[in-house]
Amino acid sequence: MKNFLRVVRFAFRYRITLAASVACALGVAVLWGGNIGALYPFIEVAFKGESLQKWVDDKIDEARQTAAEQSCVIQHFNSHLAETPPEGQKAVQAKIAIAESRCEAEQRAERVYTWLRPYIRKYLPTSPFRTLALIIGVLLVGTVVKDLFLISQNILVARLAQLSTFELRKLFYRRTLRMNLATFGADGTADLMSRFTHDMEHVALGVSTLFGRLIREPLKMAACLTGAALICWRLLLLSLVVAPLAALLIQWLGKMLKRANRRAMEEMAGMYTTLEEVFRSIKIVKAFTNESQERKRFHDQSKQYYKKAMKIARYDSFCRPINEVMGVVAISMALLAGAWLVLSNETHLFGIRMSPRPLSLGAMLIFYGMLAGVADPIRKFADVFTALQRAAAASDRIFGRLDREPDIRNPKHPVTISRHCRDLVFDAVGFEYLPGKPVLQGVDLSIPFGQTLAVVGPNGCGKSTLANLVPRFYDPTAGSIRLDGIALGDVRLRDLRRQIGLVTQETLLFDDTIFNNIRYGAPQAADDEVIAAARRAQAHDFIENELRDGYDTVVGTMGGRLSGGQRQRIALARAILRDPAILLLDEATSQVDLESERAIQEVLEEFTRDRTTIIITHRMAVLKLADQIAVMQSGRILDTGGHDDLLGRCDLYRRLYQIQFEHPGEGSAAA
Repeated sequence: MKNFLRVVRFAFRYRITLAASVACALGVAVLWGGNIGALYPFIEVAFKGESLQKWVDDKIDEARQTAAEQSCVIQHFNSHLAETPPEGQKAVQAKIAIAESRCEAEQRAERVYTWLRPYIRKYLPTSPFRTLALIIGVLLVGTVVKDLFLISQNILVARLAQLSTFELRKLFYRRTLRMNLATFGADGTADLMSRFTHDMEHVALGVSTLFGRLIREPLKMAACLTGAALICWRLLLLSLVVAPLAALLIQWLGKMLKRANRRAMEEMAGMYTTLEEVFRSIKIVKAFTNESQERKRFHDQSKQYYKKAMKIARYDSFCRPINEVMGVVAISMALLAGAWLVLSNETHLFGIRMSPRPLSLGAMLIFYGMLAGVADPIRKFADVFTALQRAAAASDRIFGRLDREPDIRNPKHPVTISRHCRDLVFDAVGFEYLPGKPVLQGVDLSIPFGQTLAVVGPNGCGKSTLANLVPRFYDPTAGSIRLDGIALGDVRLRDLRRQIGLVTQETLLFDDTIFNNIRYGAPQAADDEVIAAARRAQAHDFIENELRDGYDTVVGTMGGRLSGGQRQRIALARAILRDPAILLLDEATSQVDLESERAIQEVLEEFTRDRTTIIITHRMAVLKLADQIAVMQSGRILDTGGHDDLLGRCDLYRRLYQIQFEHPGEGSAAA
């Protein structure tokens, strides 16, 4: 629940909305109890064919007469007290105390009725029927006003809930974007999506419930309990003796519900993961005719979620019966005790004073009406309780991710760095994803500004990892990388990455227009600069001539409406628009046809001038762009040099070259 309270703090930022919603809830509660209390004149006055004027006169006379009778009783017992034996004096004194308290109560009642009489005579009708009509009119107006308060509160509470989750969603998104690249691979995007959607919905419902029903229903209860207490507070206490037991049972159910909800949400995240994997890989699923296998996998996960949901339903099913049973027990106790007091015209029960004056039938019925008015809020508490436990479980899942700090952070005292102009140096760099399993070991490289380094080697040798260290997607676990003599860890991430352009093997485009995808590399770029970048990337012709909407063409999810070569050239245009000092090309031509590859190579030949470029490739044809080539094996730099030198002295490089040109069908194996 602690994490859910952190969400609630967001709502307190909107104090006016919060105060207005509480005020509306208070209005609902007062009118809820007031409408029940308005039944009193029906019972005591209107249905007896009396006017309120006659009723108040009779009450004054009755109070005076009863006070006089009790005064006589007091005098009688006082006169006989001295004659009573010592062992009986205590009982007589108790009777005198009861008579005195009864006399004081009647005198207080007389003063209240006397105060009311002039207002009743002046403002209220004299006939019973008109009195009844007035009471009905007051009930109708009260009900309409109460419902207006209720509508207003629901709207205000919805605003609070949506604003709170709006702020939480923004914060969660901001923190998620700050996390390391490895976090997204470890957690999975489906799990994050589940927290952003399914869990956020439960949080919003919890906030809405907290500031809606959890404020309104207790206030309605308080209004009814206050009304009941004004009639007979001791009898009310007697009816509430079962409340502690109900609280203990609800607390136990709360723990069970929260745990069950958390597990159900984890199962839902697993279903999100399955759906994402299958829909993204639907071509493979169909090609290998594995629809039945995927149906079974989804069936198994759905069955697990069903079991968790049923566990929640079982716990949830106990909430309302517990509340109702406890409510019936409370009312039954009050009914039995109150009926005895009314029928026997007594003020004491088992020697304990329950009421200063004997309760009338009308007052007792209103007392029961007030207790019945408490039953509706108690019934709704079952839903409140369940919603809050779900919100608490969802908040724990959200803040479990939100509270994590990224390993890759800005330095406390960053060094200002100008545009790269000297060299990029890898000094004894080592890296491992898992402790004890090195991916890079002792990498030493020096790349002068303006030169192009090509990195080749077999699959899994660490080529892409090496490139990922430059923009600090990861930090070395050993050694250091320096840009113009400054360690990358001393530079602010934004300042470093502004100097880097990246084109990857898997071309990542957004479901937006081509124009906006290119401008993503430099959001402030002018329109003509975007088009110029497209021209340099040799993308302008196909955009204008082959696509019906030109630059306004929406590329679809992951650029799925374009061919591989088109996507790659748009990605290249995006990098060109950024005008980076350092260009990283990670298998940038591996997924395109030969024609597209030649076009891209022509672009790169011009674009790599006057900037430091690292090319990760297994395409030997791309190597003509390189000033030097680094051959990697098992996380180490095996050799560096020019193409001819490496061909003559490096067995691995020679073997890769032969695979590429003598056995081209095996080229992909040399990645």
